[in-house]
Amino acid sequence: MIPVGIFSGYFPYDLATVIDKVRGHGFSTVQLDLSFKDLDFTPGNVTRQKCHKVRDTFRRANLPICAISGYTNIVHPDRAERERRVGYLTEIIRSARDLGTPYVISETGTFNTESDWVDHPRNKTPEGYQEALDVIAGLAQEAYDHGAIFLVENYVNNVVGSVKEVLRLFADLPHPGLGLLMDPTNYFDGTNIDNVEATINEMFDALGERIKIAHAKDCKRAEDQGEKHVEIEGPEANTFRGAGAVELPAAGLGVLNYELYLKRLSRLHPNIPLIIEHLDEDDVPRAKAFVDDTLVKIGA
Repeated sequence: MIPVGIFSGYFPYDLATVIDKVRGHGFSTVQLDLSFKDLDFTPGNVTRQKCHKVRDTFRRANLPICAISGYTNIVHPDRAERERRVGYLTEIIRSARDLGTPYVISETGTFNTESDWVDHPRNKTPEGYQEALDVIAGLAQEAYDHGAIFLVENYVNNVVGSVKEVLRLFADLPHPGLGLLMDPTNYFDGTNIDNVEATINEMFDALGERIKIAHAKDCKRAEDQGEKHVEIEGPEANTFRGAGAVELPAAGLGVLNYELYLKRLSRLHPNIPLIIEHLDEDDVPRAKAFVDDTLVKIGA
């Protein structure tokens, strides 16, 4: 059966309280955000001692860490800023095993200087792709050298967004240190948001075997064409709710065919962690009930 988890950063508290909150909602795993009130995991401060404290505390709570959030813009056009961001992501990758999991996740970035999620003309050029490929290759090798795996989370407005672009990435970089985070909502824009089932089938037919971790949020056509955020405490990536023609709300609040998504996922990966996101703390019970009920309905 598929275990259901959540990003730890949706609970902006100290380590002990985060665990109490996560367990209180009945989750059985977490994707770890390094954002605890009582522990400093800012760049240069990711130590083995702190990693082991977090890992062992979650383990004693019988709440396994399945993956680590490393989200950043890996192709930021300001080279000094890119070096800083990729350097911190590398720091996290090197510490992944000390945190109890091999998997560290980031999107593939954008050449937009104002946002990590808004598109830019260079994103879809051969030169932009090559820059991203070079960075991803370095991260994959860094992961491999430290017993970890760097998971790419594609997003439609980033350098790697579509099914074809993800396939190209893995064809150009068949590296044991590289894997895929599956979030079906990240493949939708204004051209395919009204064709949900065909798009889900396309992504699983093409990419299913590469998936290591899966996410659970939703998608729908947006009224506001701009970048969408909500006001919640926590990492910036957790406030994001879509950009352009598609809004990305919590699971059960959009048009994603969840039965089809979870049927396709569970047939290939019957025990894969499924991580709920894009919600505030008050909405956690509803979203978890929706995901749990769908899993029961399809027998996974």
